[in-house]
Amino acid sequence: MVPAPSAEHPHQRLLLLPGMDGTDLLFPPLVAALPAVLPPGIQVQVVTYADAADYEPLLQRVLASVDDGPPCHVLGWSFSGPLAVRAAAARPQQVLQVLLAASFVQAPWRTLPALRPCIQAPVFAGVRFLRRVPLWLSRAKDDPLRRAKARLWREVSARTLAARARAIARVDARQELVALVQPVLYLRAADDRIVPPHNLEQVRSLRPATAVAELPGGHFMLYTHPAASAAAIAAFVAAGGAMLGQAAPAQRRPDGPAADSLHGGAALAHEACMRPLLPEMPLRGIGP
Repeated sequence: MVPAPSAEHPHQRLLLLPGMDGTDLLFPPLVAALPAVLPPGIQVQVVTYADAADYEPLLQRVLASVDDGPPCHVLGWSFSGPLAVRAAAARPQQVLQVLLAASFVQAPWRTLPALRPCIQAPVFAGVRFLRRVPLWLSRAKDDPLRRAKARLWREVSARTLAARARAIARVDARQELVALVQPVLYLRAADDRIVPPHNLEQVRSLRPATAVAELPGGHFMLYTHPAASAAAIAAFVAAGGAMLGQAAPAQRRPDGPAADSLHGGAALAHEACMRPLLPEMPLRGIGP
């Protein structure tokens, strides 16, 4: 059972886990937009990763943040989706809800595991350079995203990013996703060219009650469309309070042949609470 927040002690946290860069450089617009729409008493906190690359040591960093304060909602952006799922599975009494932003629970490109030996720092440095060209050509020098990305490229080494890309190639958080007792929201970018749509389909196949909010923009929608992103996040967080404390439905492992899946009444009730809060945003919980 997930603990319900007390009316006398409503304080909770929203932990924001970054993308593969591991920094807070792409979060300021979202952090600025959230206080106006989040329920009162929720503190926003960004978790950063320094130079650690593998998921296991990064999970320990996330768990330390989860444990260091009141109960929390955890948002994992892109690379950090598996970390959000695993942290919630490890701390069911401390993590209230899980939000996956343009993310995945397995390698997001089906060919990536086979390419893992080729993902080395020199190769990644070349890829980074090629990815800069469209940004340089399409955005002015003073464009906020261009400036944020330029700073990111200066501060995060190709070696660190290559190591994290290799970690992505072997990650598998499917079992933890199925086992979650918390509500889950997937924030899908309408024009995401980095994490393909089949990753959302996989999440929904494993967790049919996953709510889905489609946001404008590409993979960096939390940065480029902070108001829409904040509205979707806040609606999910606010609606969760209506069902916190309900018993979790029966569960199964991904390979369990006979157990019930997590599309039970609690998660469907959560969608019913959320739907009126997002009248203009595509939102769906996929049922049985």
